[in-house]
Amino acid sequence: MRDILKKFHIQWLLAVAALLVGRSDAFAMEVLPKPWALNWQPAFSPTMQRIHDFHDFVLIVAVLITLFVLGLIVYIGVKFHEKKNPVPSKTTHTSLLEVLWTAIPVVILVAIAIPSLKLLYFMDKTDNPEMTLKIIGHQWYWSYEYPDNGKFTFDSVMVPNAEIKPGQHRLLSVDNSVVLPVDTNVRLLMTSADVIHAWAVPPLLHKIDAVPGRINESWFKITAEGTYYGQCSELCGINHGFMPIRIEAVSKEKFKAWVAAAQKKFAKVDGEPIAVAQVTNSR
Repeated sequence: MRDILKKFHIQWLLAVAALLVGRSDAFAMEVLPKPWALNWQPAFSPTMQRIHDFHDFVLIVAVLITLFVLGLIVYIGVKFHEKKNPVPSKTTHTSLLEVLWTAIPVVILVAIAIPSLKLLYFMDKTDNPEMTLKIIGHQWYWSYEYPDNGKFTFDSVMVPNAEIKPGQHRLLSVDNSVVLPVDTNVRLLMTSADVIHAWAVPPLLHKIDAVPGRINESWFKITAEGTYYGQCSELCGINHGFMPIRIEAVSKEKFKAWVAAAQKKFAKVDGEPIAVAQVTNSR
């Protein structure tokens, strides 16, 4: 138990130190789940930051309601137990109390619904997309298209355990990473070639379903350079756990250089990529 608490304290201190130093420098690193971590991963997009804020608001409301109800239960148990009230009250209706226990929950729900609806509309789509990334789910890997940057396409397949290199992460590393510029409104178009998948990158946004025959739209803007990880969050088949997502967020200048290289690397001949990714399943 002492070792567990020590690990938790270390993770907590590192997170606090990173926040104090500042995001632009402290988080120019890999952002991925940490052992014994609690709560959300740090937010690196406006959408995810609003989700954090809304979660904290609802958590406070839930805690206050729980404490209020607990206080009522304790008060009733102390004041109205059998020894103090040998003759029970025969009161059956109290109009004021009935109005209050109806009106107060309605007010609470409205107070939660208003920011919730604002957040849903904010998450839906951006009014000023600067680029588009199309995401296609397959059993069991992802394909990415850059329609605004030369219309090239590539597959992103998990690196098998036997091929993991130093610095790579089991079940999270891929052969071809998604590369995106920071401080850019990126429109996300998601679909699937077979079954329902879900493209989820916790530091940037919640999961978005990729549904065959349908295109779902969302967006994000990455606020700091770094490497971000996610996974498929829909039970899409036997290899559901082997569909990682790896995003490299770089400066706009580096992104332009990467696009120039990617257009050559992922060029097509007769409609097919020169290098076709081989899907390798590993356990």
